[in-house]
Amino acid sequence: MVLSIFKGDRRGQPVPPRAPAGRRIYVIGDIHGRADLLRQMQDMILADAAGIGHSQPVAVYLGDYIDRGLESRQVLDMLLNEPLPGFEEIRLLGNHEQAMLDFLEDSGIGPAWLYYGGAATLYSYGINAHARTPEGADRFAHLSSELARLLPRQHLGLLRELELHHIEGDYLFVHAGIRPGIPIERQQREDLLYIRDEFLNYSDSHGCIVVHGHTITSGPDVRPNRIGIDTGAFATGRLTCLVLDGVERRFLET
Repeated sequence: MVLSIFKGDRRGQPVPPRAPAGRRIYVIGDIHGRADLLRQMQDMILADAAGIGHSQPVAVYLGDYIDRGLESRQVLDMLLNEPLPGFEEIRLLGNHEQAMLDFLEDSGIGPAWLYYGGAATLYSYGINAHARTPEGADRFAHLSSELARLLPRQHLGLLRELELHHIEGDYLFVHAGIRPGIPIERQQREDLLYIRDEFLNYSDSHGCIVVHGHTITSGPDVRPNRIGIDTGAFATGRLTCLVLDGVERRFLET
């Protein structure tokens, strides 16, 4: 890994993972088209950061902004036009954003994307995925061309600029997880966006704490080597944010 395994103190005791000094980090889990919950969470974060003093507030979004919920377009609008004032913001790519980009290039993946929530994203752009296709046209090719026509350039630019991972102190932030034993610079894009069992079932140290979304749990999933914060916001109304400040960890939830 880029990050080294946590060192011990002079007495050989483990040193707890730490965020960089002077930076309070707010990590937001999978939003999935719930602009209402994102707005609530942003208000909670701003209230929490009001007494931050001289520290730099940082917002890390773990991806999956779109699909499943009905306000995907509105979520992207908020990310573009309503950034948290005074915050440094890092936006990661999720597998659902990748699927949308892929659909714009190859309509053949349309059945899979719509099944996993893409129809809700199309709806947010004014496209009915179940409407009758013009005579002689391929259904998914038609939907792909309609999305390309109606998708604002700023939204496409945002999707194309999303990052695959981010590092702060002893923490690595990524959408789905990492393949154990592989340095971060050699991780496959597919794993960073989609991995589950090989990562979730791994109990040894990664040399850092991996903070991720992608896999839904009923509450924050805190393990010795990772923290999962996808709490199924699109269905549960529970959007989770992990707050890291020095060695402190806590959670905000809608």
